[in-house]
Amino acid sequence: QVQLVESGGGLRQAGGSLRLSCTTSGTSFSIDVLGWYRQAPRKQRELVATITSGGNTDYSDSVKGRATISTNNAKNTVYLQMNMLKPEDTATYYCNIRGKDQASDYNYWGQGIQVAVSS
Repeated sequence: QVQLVESGGGLRQAGGSLRLSCTTSGTSFSIDVLGWYRQAPRKQRELVATITSGGNTDYSDSVKGRATISTNNAKNTVYLQMNMLKPEDTATYYCNIRGKDQASDYNYWGQGIQVAVSS
């Protein structure tokens, strides 16, 4: 059973930092992309950042220059470091992995973790 467990959320002050972690387990397929998405109240889920198995990264314009996505050597944990937090970063953050094997494509989400940034 594939599991994605997120940690590191909570309440922060504007201008502060946070580091989210997502540890994956139970994958029997090759993970191609790991990422973080977020959903603010009454808004659609949006991309924050992704990293491929080859280390290529992509960031949304809203966090570019303030966020760094990375993985551990085993590529089973993905991190999101965000600095200079803004109140508009307040959202539920979701970890995502995408991969495939010979039989199928896979797309899994974590349960989400709350981040609140106070002004």
